[in-house]
Amino acid sequence: MSFAHRHLLGIEHLSPSDITAILDLAETYVELNRQPAKRADVLAGLTQINMFFEASTRTQASFELAGKRLGADVMNMAMQASSIKKGETLIDTAMTLNAMHPDLLVVRHPHSGAVDLLAQKVNCAVLNAGDGRHEHPTQALLDALTIRRAKGRLHRLNVAICGDIAHSRVARSNLILLGKMENRIRLIGPPTLVPAHFAEFGAEVHDDMHEGLKDVDVVMMLRLQKERMDGGFIPSEREYYHRYGLDSEKLALAKPDAIVMHPGPMNRGVEIDGTLADDINRSVIQDQVEMGVAVRMAAMELLARNLRGAA
Repeated sequence: MSFAHRHLLGIEHLSPSDITAILDLAETYVELNRQPAKRADVLAGLTQINMFFEASTRTQASFELAGKRLGADVMNMAMQASSIKKGETLIDTAMTLNAMHPDLLVVRHPHSGAVDLLAQKVNCAVLNAGDGRHEHPTQALLDALTIRRAKGRLHRLNVAICGDIAHSRVARSNLILLGKMENRIRLIGPPTLVPAHFAEFGAEVHDDMHEGLKDVDVVMMLRLQKERMDGGFIPSEREYYHRYGLDSEKLALAKPDAIVMHPGPMNRGVEIDGTLADDINRSVIQDQVEMGVAVRMAAMELLARNLRGAA
């Protein structure tokens, strides 16, 4: 299984074969994670440091669990109380980390490009856990694995990504990944949240859910990124739900076997109807959480192989 990358900073530099390699290895970890003994030890002797400059629950827990199940020594750095808050630069942080000799560094940062900067300065493998509005590669990979398991393939599907596209690194990474795998992508949302330049990714842009959802195989809803909004992007949450929130009436426009996705956390009654989110026949939201641990285990193993090969 070939994966010739030192870091996982985004989807943009991955080939379709790289994506398939990660997903195929992740499949083996899905099975391992369902066993009573969930231990692989392929990272035994390696040190993983999680640095989350931005609050996270799902992603940080998923990476921590992934590292521990692979046998790594996992440390979470409390970045909210770190020296960064006292004026230390990212370069200084990188120099400090190098002195600790970590092997894997998992970083989430509110500024686009910050993770790439760290990767240039540290002497270890770096995994991007989300940087600003740029990318969130492991989210796109776990979404891809969820789709592949639910639909039996990851090619030539009609995928609708709905909601706050403008502020979403998840949307960007999914656009790139799904585009590489020859899918037809539709972006749906109000013009204030779906900038026209996203059509450059080869996606169709719609401002009407009824038009955009027609005959799609996958419906991926996105959270309103209120923390990144600096103006009035929607009239009200009630109006937003009426026009762009996913309910059973709108979903009926998609194919009868269309699946419903959401990266979480969900705002029920704003982006998606709560009953629909819990519908085990249509929703794969809990599957996404499960796939996240497996995908992160696979990504870390592949990077660790390269680390050991270079040693």
